[in-house]
Formats: sequence, C-alpha cells, structure tokens
Amino acid sequence: MRRSQLETRLDSHVLSPSTDVLDSEVKQPSDGSAVNPDFHSNDDELIASPPPVLVEPEVPDPFIVDDGEDSDSDTGHEDETLADDPPSAADEIALAPSTVLDPASSQPSDEPLQSPVPAPIPQNSVNVDKAVPSLPSLGSEEEEEEEAPELYLPGLIIPTMFLPIPNTDPLTTLLTKYISPEKRPARDLTGDWQRNDFHTLVMTNSWRALARMARDRIVVANPEDLTLILSLWYLRLASLARLRLFNQTSAECSNLFTVLNAIEPAGARAWLFERILPFELEVLEAKTKYWAGDHMGYLDALVALLKRCKEKSKMYGRKKDPSNVAMWKERGARVCLIVASQLIEMKDYLAAARLLEPLCTQEDGASSPHMQSAVARIYLQGGYIAMAMKHFAAVAQDTTAEPSLKAMDAALLASAEGDWERATNALRQIVQNDSDNYAAVNNLAVALLSRGHLKEGIQVLEDALQASPSTIVVAEPFLFNLSTLYELRSTTAADKKRGLLVEVAKWAGDGLRTACLKMPVN
Repeated sequence: MRRSQLETRLDSHVLSPSTDVLDSEVKQPSDGSAVNPDFHSNDDELIASPPPVLVEPEVPDPFIVDDGEDSDSDTGHEDETLADDPPSAADEIALAPSTVLDPASSQPSDEPLQSPVPAPIPQNSVNVDKAVPSLPSLGSEEEEEEEAPELYLPGLIIPTMFLPIPNTDPLTTLLTKYISPEKRPARDLTGDWQRNDFHTLVMTNSWRALARMARDRIVVANPEDLTLILSLWYLRLASLARLRLFNQTSAECSNLFTVLNAIEPAGARAWLFERILPFELEVLEAKTKYWAGDHMGYLDALVALLKRCKEKSKMYGRKKDPSNVAMWKERGARVCLIVASQLIEMKDYLAAARLLEPLCTQEDGASSPHMQSAVARIYLQGGYIAMAMKHFAAVAQDTTAEPSLKAMDAALLASAEGDWERATNALRQIVQNDSDNYAAVNNLAVALLSRGHLKEGIQVLEDALQASPSTIVVAEPFLFNLSTLYELRSTTAADKKRGLLVEVAKWAGDGLRTACLKMPVN
C-alpha cells in the first residue's frame, strides 16, 4: 500500500528546472528521513530512504559580534536547544565542529538563509578566568642578554692544528760557536712543564714550556668548554711570539680563526666573537699582518679594533653599565699605545704624540703625568723641542707627579739640549735614591759616554748586571749599550762579550733577540 502511494506521488511530480529542491508538495516520510529525488523508473526496485544528507556549514567569523537586536531580527527560527543568552567570548572565538543538519531544516523557506550557529561549548572546557602570565618588560635583563647557543667545536682541539716547536734557538747557536763545551751553561730546551707551576714558568721566561703546556691541555680539553680552550689558545700563541717564532705563530693563528669563522649559524659565530673570544686574540690576529711585513694593514686592523672599543664603550654607557664601560675604555687605551708604538717605528712622531695627547687628561679632570711625560719624550725624539718643553713643564707643575719622574724629564731635556753635565747630575741623583731604577742606570751610562767617561759607564752597567742579572739580561737596550761600550774598549772587547754571553745564557730564558749582543753567527 505504501509502495503504490509513493509511486503515484512520484509519477505526478517532476523536478522544477529553476530550483535544486523538491516542490513543497512532496511529503516527508513520517520517520523524518528525506526522499532522494534521484529515483529509478523501475517499478520492481524498492525505493529505500537514503542516509541523512551531510551539509558542511560555513565557518562563522569569530571576530564579528552582532548586536542583540540585530541578531534577533535577522535570525529566523533557531534550534530550541540553543541557550537564550548570547554566547560568551570563549564561545564566539571557538570554532564549532561540522554538524549534520536536520532534514526538516533543509526545506525551502521564504526567510533568507543564515549561517549555522555553532553548538554551545560546555563551560568547563575553557577556563575563562585562567591566569595569564604577564609579558616581560622591554628593559628586562632577559631580553638584553642573548640566549647562549650550544657550541661544540672539536676542530679547536685537533692535534694537527699545532706545529712542532724546534728544540733549539739562536742563543744556543751562539754558545756552540763562541763558548767551549765545558763552559757552556746548561739550558733546558725540552719544554718540560710538569715540574714547575705556571707562575714559575712565566717568571723564568720559559716560553717553550708554556707553549707546550698550552698545547697539551688544549688537545685533552672538552670541546664545549670554549672559555678554557680559547684562553689556552691565547697562551699558546703569545708564548710562540715570545719565542720569536713569528711564522709558526701566524700559521697557528690562521688555523684558529679558520675554525672560528666557519661556525654556523652566523648568529652563533657573532655571539662567540662578542662574548667568549678573548680580545687579546684579536690583537694577535692583527699582529700577524705586521709579521708579514704589511705595516699599513697592521695599522688598519688596529684602527678597526680602536673604533670597536669606542662603540662598545658608548653602548654600555647608554645602558648604565660602568664596569663594561671601564673595560672597553682600558682596551681602547691599550690599542692607542700599540698604534703609537707602530707610528714611532715608522718615524711618524707627530702623529704618535697627537694620538696620545687626549689620554693625558682623564674624564674626571685628573691628569696622567706618566702619559704626559711619554708624549713629551715622543716630541723630543722627533725633534719638536718646544712641544716637549711644554709637556715637561706641565709635568713639573703637577703635584701628583713623582719626584723621580720630574728629575728624569729634566735629564732628558738637558740631554736633548746637549747639557750632559746637568743630565749626569740629575741621573746620579735618581740612581742614588733608587738603585733599582734601571732605566736611569742605562741613561746614566749613555750620559757618561757622551762626556767621555767610558770606563765609568761600563762600570755602572756591570754593577747593575751583577745586582740583578735576571732583570737586566731581558732588557735588550741595556745589553746593546753594554756590548757597544765593550767594543769601544777594543783591547778586551771579545773576552768581555763572551763573558756577557755566558751570563745571558744563565738567566735569559727563551726568546732573547741575540742581535743585541752584537755577536755575528756567521
């Protein structure tokens, strides 16, 4: 009976060409399921009710909030299960899952179609009153300090990064040539460092042992302990430079910075250069240009370091960090001294003096008499007597200057003016007050030589050598002047110089520039 009724109704109705839904006269089955319009004309086939039609609703815009009145006027009939109160903020923001529309709601209506309303979310699923952590302030230390990247650099501890240190030096060559085996003092060139502590090795100028110690500790270090590794690298390179092995120092320094410049990502590399790498290593890298003979390139590298020191000092000044400001200012002052020394070596005395003049007065208004005296001596060496006298007069009027410094300035000025007697008297007074002032002792010997008192000049230098041999033998100008005075006494020059060589071999340690002894190797 039901099948014949359905066939009769379906035969008498057709789909409207202008609409996608059935005519309103089509009756819905009593069980609420929709009738599929795509029927078959075969009478023998049983027409069964298909499953409910799944319709994907449009996702509502969570950022549009309708007013209460507009919402009531625009919405037709809503589901009775929805609450009368407007949804909370959490309900509006949350996206509703796809729902299955009721077949009754799919009937055409004269009212405009509305976006489906999401089902209400239970109040216990979202804690609206949950405490939200406050954002960090812009000036907090967490934002200022960059997060330390994790760096693992096994390339820094590879043994092949280091070159072997020769077990001989120029001083040994001179001993072999001029001193018989039974008179040669014993010298340790093995570089054994386990028997002495670090302080003893430094005080005895055992640079070969220090270089080997640094190398042995680097190769067994943890690749993650970059602070220790880079500090040992600086000790290694500085010791090689003290040994005057400049080519080896440049090669190993190049190996080090090749590994450091290959660090990826670039942010981690910048962090390491900024926070971990010792500033002294950067100065040593610049020094390699000088050892290669590129003096102008060396100056350019030093000026770049000086500019960086100024920028860092200003940056930490804006951050009110006095400790870092003082550190970078001290570094800048030291770089200025290095630049001035290079300019003096290049005979540009005026530029060197003008570079150091700003350092004579500190920020708090206090003067630096030692720095002002150094500037005066640079002017004096360049022949600018008037400028030198101006700075010497400022030192003489400075109440904070030591009397010995004022007396030394007066002696140097008298020497420049050719008044050797006045210079000798001033230097004698300094030596009588402080016998350990070996700079005054050396200048006194030069003043005595200028007055023709050769024997007395030699006696002054020899007395100082016997009083403190470990200090004198590492002062190359002192040894050069003593050797020159020996040569002026031609009768005993060879024997005296051989005796000086033996004394130097006992106390000098490593790295002495043997040219100061004026004893040719060939």
